[in-house]
Amino acid sequence: MNRRNASHRAATHRSRPPGLWVYGLHPVRAALTNPLRRAQRLMLTERAAAELGSSLTGRMKWEKAEADAVGRLLPPGSVHQGAALLCDPLPQRDLKDVLGPSASTPRLVLVLDQVTDPHNVGAILRSAVAFGVSAVVVQDRHAPPESGVLAKAASGALDMVPYVSVVNIARALEELSAAGFWRIALAGDGEQSLDEARAEGDMALVLGSEGEGLRRLVRERCDVGAFIPIGKQMESLNVSNAAAVALYALSRGNDSARNLREP
Repeated sequence: MNRRNASHRAATHRSRPPGLWVYGLHPVRAALTNPLRRAQRLMLTERAAAELGSSLTGRMKWEKAEADAVGRLLPPGSVHQGAALLCDPLPQRDLKDVLGPSASTPRLVLVLDQVTDPHNVGAILRSAVAFGVSAVVVQDRHAPPESGVLAKAASGALDMVPYVSVVNIARALEELSAAGFWRIALAGDGEQSLDEARAEGDMALVLGSEGEGLRRLVRERCDVGAFIPIGKQMESLNVSNAAAVALYALSRGNDSARNLREP
């Protein structure tokens, strides 16, 4: 190996993201179940090990520890329930690879335009899993990175639905349009109600940031603007609440929604 190649390999090794701690029973269970997740170290209290069950704990060598020892590995105040898993970040996924060919049942993709609060995004990921979303698309520099906080807020959903990071949201919407998706911008000043705006085929629901909402260029890449009818006493919903309501409304009648609870 020449010096240049050795230098390149060393630089590549240094640039790899370090491992992260996923903690809490639901996030750890989901991470251990996810074939894309590479685990490094598993710390469990005796009670947490019993909760997870031998089918999961038998997948790798784990360390028995007291609750305070687990807590010392994590940020202060982390609610870990006696379970912490050191693992590699999930591999980066391409939107085309996640979508694949058109499916026999309508697909639903969620696009988040600069939603930055990890607790909001975690709640949105939970709703995405609940309503059969195919992927959650975020902008790489204006969204919470994968972390223990996000995984905990998502209560395992981070390992259940593809979390796709893209450079440009507007370009991603163009890609979705080319793939046949009907793009709905959720906005208080939308021209139609969400029920009127829904389509029968593949749909992409686009939500804006907690404060500023959708950016102009992102809104212009959508086919329709839609609003959730709510009482006049309340101006708007929190973005995670709006996502849950909207996903429920859009998933009604889809075969994928009716079959969510099938084994």
